[in-house]
Amino acid sequence: MPPCQTIEPSESNLMTTAIDLSPISGPSSWRGDELATATDWIYHLSDAERAELETVGRRFVTDNPDLRTVTAADYPLPACAGLNAECAHQLDAGRGFVLVRGLRTEEYGDALAGAIFYLMGLHLGVPMKQNELGDVLDHVIATSNKTLDDPTALPSRVRDRLPFHSDSSDVVALMCLRAAQAGGSSSLVSGTTIYNEVLRRRPDLAHLLFEPWHWDWYKQDHDAPAKTYTSPICSYVDGIFSTYAGSSMITSAQDYPEVPRLTEDQIEVLRLYDEITQEPGLALDMDFQPGDVQWLLNYAALHSRTGYVDFPEPERRRHLLRLWLKRDVGRPLVSGFGKNVVQARGEEREETVKDGGRFRIAEAVVPNFEWGN
Repeated sequence: MPPCQTIEPSESNLMTTAIDLSPISGPSSWRGDELATATDWIYHLSDAERAELETVGRRFVTDNPDLRTVTAADYPLPACAGLNAECAHQLDAGRGFVLVRGLRTEEYGDALAGAIFYLMGLHLGVPMKQNELGDVLDHVIATSNKTLDDPTALPSRVRDRLPFHSDSSDVVALMCLRAAQAGGSSSLVSGTTIYNEVLRRRPDLAHLLFEPWHWDWYKQDHDAPAKTYTSPICSYVDGIFSTYAGSSMITSAQDYPEVPRLTEDQIEVLRLYDEITQEPGLALDMDFQPGDVQWLLNYAALHSRTGYVDFPEPERRRHLLRLWLKRDVGRPLVSGFGKNVVQARGEEREETVKDGGRFRIAEAVVPNFEWGN
C-alpha cells in the first residue's frame, strides 16, 4: 500500500480540509473487464414502465411545454418509481452509471423519443443549458467532416475517437436515436480506479490532482464567455471522492499565452493519467442500441467513444440526444470544482441566451447543423 500523505488546506490549492492520500474503495471503484461479464448495470424496462413513458410522452408532445420551465411535477410517473429509484441509487451511491434499455424509439419518431428522454431527466434532476444558445437538449451528431485536429471542431460534432473526459454537469445522459454503421461505442472508466492507480504508481505526484488546473472553455463551446476556467481534477471532502477530468482540455489551454505553463510534474501526471485510462480491461464499452439511455454521474466516471463510420444517408447518421442535469443531493465538493460557472436553467439564463435556442420538443430534437461547422 502506498504511503499515506496529507495535503494541508491552502488558498492556492482550493482545499477546505486536509486530505489523506490513501486508496479509495466502494462501488464506484470498478473495472470494465469485470462488469463486462455482468448485466446488472443494465435496467430493462417493464411493460408497465414503458407504457407509462409512452403515454405521458405523447401528452408532453401534445402539450408542447417550454423546456426551460417544465418540471417533473407537471408530468408524474408513478409506474416508473422503481426505475427512478434505481437510477438515483446508482448515480448517488452505486457505480455512478446505469444503462436503461427497452424503449422502442424506432417506432416513435424523434419528437416522442425526445419527450420521453426529457421526462426521464426531469425526474432525476434539473436540465441545464449546454451552450450559450441556451439549449437544454443537445445533440451528439457529426455535422461536418472535421477532425479533432482542427481547432474549430467541437467534440460532439465529429466522428473521431474522443479522449476520456467529464462533462460540465452533475449528470450527463445520452439517448441513442440511431447507431453508427460501424464503431461509435460508448466507453466509461471509473475515476476512482484511475486515481488509485496513479497513487499506487506515483504517490509523489498524486497530490497534484487536487490542485487547480486551467481548462480550455473555448474548445468546448465557441460562444463561451471566457477562454478558460480553473478546477482541480480530484476532490475529496467528508469521505466523498469526485473526479473532473479531460487532459485534452488542459493541454489545449496551453495555447493561450495568459495561461501558466504546465510544470514537468504536471505533464507527467497527466501522461500517466491518460495511459491508465487506455489500459486493457479498465474501460467498459457499450454498443448503443436505438432506445438505449445512459445515465452517468460525471464525478464518478469519465466517458468517451470510439471513432465511427456513418451511414451514407444523412437521415441514418449516428444521432444521440444529450442532457446535462443538475442533481443536488448535497454532494460535498471542494470550492471551484468542475465547470461550476455553468448555470442551471431558471437561474438568470433568459438574459444570457443568444438567438437560436430551441425550447420546444419538436424543434429541440432537430440538430442545429450550423453548430460545430
